[in-house]
Amino acid sequence: MSRYHEVYASWKKDPEAFWGEAAREISWYKLWDRVFDPYMGEYGRWFPGAECNTAYNCLDRHVQSGRGDQKALIYDSPVTGTKTSFTYSELTYEVATFAAVLKDLGVEKGDRVIIYMPMVPEAVIAMLACARIGAIHSVVFGGFAANELATRINDAKPVAVVSASCGIEPGRIVAYKPLLDKAIELSEHKPQHCVILQRPMLEAELVAGRDRDWSTLVNDAKTRGRKAGCVAVAATDPLYILYTSGTTGQPKGVVRDNGGHMVALKWSMKNHYGVEPGEVYWAASDVGWVVGHSYIVYAPLLHGCTTVLYEGKPVGTPDAGAFWRVISEHRVAAMFTAPTAFRAIKKEDPQGEFIKKYDLSAFRTLFLAGERADPETIKWAEEKLRVPVIDHWWQTETGWAICGNPVGLGMLPVKYGSPTVPMPGYDLHVLGDKGQPLPPGETGTLAIKLPLPPSCLPTLWNNNERFRKSYLSEFPGYYTTSDAGYRDEDGYVYVMARTDDVINVAGHRLSTGQMEEVVAQHKDVAECAVIGVYDETKGQVPTAFIVLNAGVNRDPKEIEAEVVHLVREVIGPVAALKNVMVVKRLPKTRSGKILRGTMRQIADGEPWKMPATIDDPAILDEITEVLKARGALRQKAPA
Repeated sequence: MSRYHEVYASWKKDPEAFWGEAAREISWYKLWDRVFDPYMGEYGRWFPGAECNTAYNCLDRHVQSGRGDQKALIYDSPVTGTKTSFTYSELTYEVATFAAVLKDLGVEKGDRVIIYMPMVPEAVIAMLACARIGAIHSVVFGGFAANELATRINDAKPVAVVSASCGIEPGRIVAYKPLLDKAIELSEHKPQHCVILQRPMLEAELVAGRDRDWSTLVNDAKTRGRKAGCVAVAATDPLYILYTSGTTGQPKGVVRDNGGHMVALKWSMKNHYGVEPGEVYWAASDVGWVVGHSYIVYAPLLHGCTTVLYEGKPVGTPDAGAFWRVISEHRVAAMFTAPTAFRAIKKEDPQGEFIKKYDLSAFRTLFLAGERADPETIKWAEEKLRVPVIDHWWQTETGWAICGNPVGLGMLPVKYGSPTVPMPGYDLHVLGDKGQPLPPGETGTLAIKLPLPPSCLPTLWNNNERFRKSYLSEFPGYYTTSDAGYRDEDGYVYVMARTDDVINVAGHRLSTGQMEEVVAQHKDVAECAVIGVYDETKGQVPTAFIVLNAGVNRDPKEIEAEVVHLVREVIGPVAALKNVMVVKRLPKTRSGKILRGTMRQIADGEPWKMPATIDDPAILDEITEVLKARGALRQKAPA
């Protein structure tokens, strides 16, 4: 039997007692004045008055408690053919050394450091080194466009930037240093120092007086025995800033605090993910995204797990068995990745032949998040892997799951298409346009009654007004998630689309997510995206883009007609889906989210801007050509 309902009720009865008890799992230099102060900040603050250090909790305390010889970090890079690992003692030494390097460069408590790195151990070391000395890090996805990096430099005003000469993608090397140089040229704020990790695949030219070589600085610090200790910071002080796309084009700097962040993430490892200290946990994401922050770096190390840092792809490095090799080789107990990754694997290996080649006996649970996990993908993974496959829902802003199926409390029955139920801390409501609560089964805006739980953003960096306007103003007393969905009679949550992806067809509000679920049921469809495009008569009509499984050789028009029939059969004529187009691939961000909004802008002939996070810009040209060939392109007007 699951303990979920009992635990959720205990949180709701006394939130302060609940989180105060959870906070006992963390080491504090000074305890809080009170668990929650409703009068601080924009909606209240967690653990005011407390002092702590995140790096100490991730590293030093495990060494002191006898875990020093356990592996803390495994680096596995199929793109460079490198595998290495660090024990807790070794990682603590590397972090303390680089923290001393930063201090020697003049970085102080409260200063910002931008980290613009590939998936290498030095990225993790740099993050933890900042945390160690009380500096605020802001990780920017390696290879981000220069102008996007420049906006982040201008907003965060870093004292230093930590970067690498290059990143490695399958079949190509991405030079980071020219992008960094251009960004600094474009930005009004000029960082005093850039520390550059020279990778042997492509070395970078260093700018005299500003750029410093990582290896030289670190080796010098080691020779001199330089190590920095942990600096006590307020629980309410920022740990990091993570920029997320803003509708105005100006990115929003999500702030994460130190105290509440540690408490919630530590709680989630055992209670939500069901893993124990000493076990191997793998989040196949990137440190540039919130998943990488929360579940590659901080949560597994807070919990005393071994975490995996993977520099590769789900397919192509070298094949669709890449994930199974890593799970088998490193004895991974639980994995967390995006549904997109599994759709890519399913497309390349629909029968799961690669899975049979590896020993997955240590593997217990697969977690999916980042994009809606369609039921067909979950069913495929369940059937092939024979482990529970669990969808969960959260955001950059929250830093951990809003909804999930809490393995550590005892799993609840899986309902396909639902990330299950709200986690303790989240009082989730479905609201109508006027803020009225909606009954079960009715779709509205998913909103969380304030206050938000520990680890959620307290505000945006240097922009309280934008925080209030973006998240708190639509429904006073609530944080709006900007996701649309509903709850069923059992309280299960269904996240169907972003609120701007709910389309209005002749007065009927339809969820693109619901249509995608049906389209994905077709046996030849590997993945799909449904968008609402402008129609003079009906306002909007749905258009589906489908990618076929590897090895499908049928006439695409035949498959398209079958998909139209399937949607009509399951949802009804009201869905009005008549346009279905086979495409080679879908445009995605580098974290795996499908760029539906940009596709809709192209189809509608609206001005559009190349998304900074896009994985491969050429895909938008492919989509444009398909729309043009089908007479479905109104006009193209790039901004």
